[in-house]
Amino acid sequence: MEEAPENTEPPGLWQGQLLHFSVLSALLLIVSIVWNFLGEPHPVAFWIAVAFPVLHQIWVWLAWRLELTTSMTSRSIGFKGYLWVFFLLFAGRFVSLASLALLDKGSLCFAATPRIILTLILLFPGLYAMHSVKRYFGMSRAAGGDHFDQSFREMPLVNKGIFRITSNGMYFYAFLLFWAIAIGFNSAAALIIAAFSHAYIWVHFYATEKPDMTYLYGKAGS
Repeated sequence: MEEAPENTEPPGLWQGQLLHFSVLSALLLIVSIVWNFLGEPHPVAFWIAVAFPVLHQIWVWLAWRLELTTSMTSRSIGFKGYLWVFFLLFAGRFVSLASLALLDKGSLCFAATPRIILTLILLFPGLYAMHSVKRYFGMSRAAGGDHFDQSFREMPLVNKGIFRITSNGMYFYAFLLFWAIAIGFNSAAALIIAAFSHAYIWVHFYATEKPDMTYLYGKAGS
């Protein structure tokens, strides 16, 4: 893995964020329109489930960029503090989605047999991706440890588990778990959140993560 070229400036706080917030605004508009079309089910639970992905990804953007430019994150709360907030918000994505799906259970009107089959099709690669991240990649590294500790940047590329298929197993496959929850509970409202979350993580990739990887690893990370 190549090191970042010397004298390269880290991406600024706002680099890529016009893309981030423009696409986020469009996604939220689409979510609102579809939710309204469904009859605005469970408004409190629905918008809490929307809020968790937004808060999670804004937290990561701010923490990463402030760390790269000023080391403010590690100086204020430390890497462990960052991880606590990261994983609380990450868990909140699943809990809020599952809660909404339970409240909205049955609204999707899928027949039992195809619903079970589709849920399993989505569930197994999602779980395998999460297993691969934990076993071969490491949760701290997956959360952005390379923004805080040089040793993470010196680790070799992972090509085991789900990473034999793609270098970005987390975004391609782990997010299928959200779809599995929505389909499994037969919830139309939860399906909107699953689609929003999966689309929005790619906004994070292109607006925030990709510029950061280019800085941290040079062209090899882009």
